[in-house]
Amino acid sequence: MNISKTAKVILSTIVLAATAVTASAQTFHLPASHTKQHKELIANQRPVSSVMKAEADAKLLEDVRRREAAENIDIFGQYWESDRVNPYGSIDIPETANIDVRGFVMPIKSKVTSPYGWRARFGRMHRGVDLSLHVGDTIRAAFSGKVRLTRNEPRGYGNYVVMRHDNGMETVYGHLSKFLVKPNQRVKAGDPIALGGNTGRSTGPHLHFETRYLGLAINPAAIIDFDNYTTHKDVYAFSKTSYDKSQSYGPARKGSKVKASRKGSKSRAAASSKKKSKRRRR
Repeated sequence: MNISKTAKVILSTIVLAATAVTASAQTFHLPASHTKQHKELIANQRPVSSVMKAEADAKLLEDVRRREAAENIDIFGQYWESDRVNPYGSIDIPETANIDVRGFVMPIKSKVTSPYGWRARFGRMHRGVDLSLHVGDTIRAAFSGKVRLTRNEPRGYGNYVVMRHDNGMETVYGHLSKFLVKPNQRVKAGDPIALGGNTGRSTGPHLHFETRYLGLAINPAAIIDFDNYTTHKDVYAFSKTSYDKSQSYGPARKGSKVKASRKGSKSRAAASSKKKSKRRRR
């Protein structure tokens, strides 16, 4: 009997405590209208930091747009309507210039079959590089920019595209079979612009690729590492005195220096022997 009385006392105590807690919660419970106002207030509030970041981003974007607009007027406005591969004529060329070549994409990932330079076989200057391909292979834009020309020259480039880029350079793509772009079209680096072919003055299917700055044909190998399909550096340091020279940042081939020195020694020996024979005749 004593145990049951004790249990009843404990049970009644628990019930009273629970009732008190419930009453307390009901006493301090917020009204529904207050809860609704509180949620609306939180929803309409934004941290000060996010507001400032949004304003800063908007200002930066506007600055970029203004700068790009100014550059486009300058780059794509002058000498744009010309139908020549070199539209600049006798424009004054700066002695040096830094050209941003980041974002470069290989027009076609293939091997160089003919480098830049003098061609004794044809008695003329080859102002680009030839890249191997099959007729119908996709040709892509080397840099972002706008298409200036899509033309046909039966005795030269065949079907060719000339693009002017945001970095101030122009690129030429020759001997094409089909155009995939039109003049004044905006193109991103890597976008398809044509299909490879064998048109014009060509001895077989290939892409004739030129890189030009203010009309001057720069040796593409001075800018591009064709073995690795990338540029040598992010910025090409143009020099008026050496724009046609190539650059190499890879290891020298074995025996290249030895061969050069032997060739030089042979030529010097031949020259000295000629001088000696002339002296003897006198």
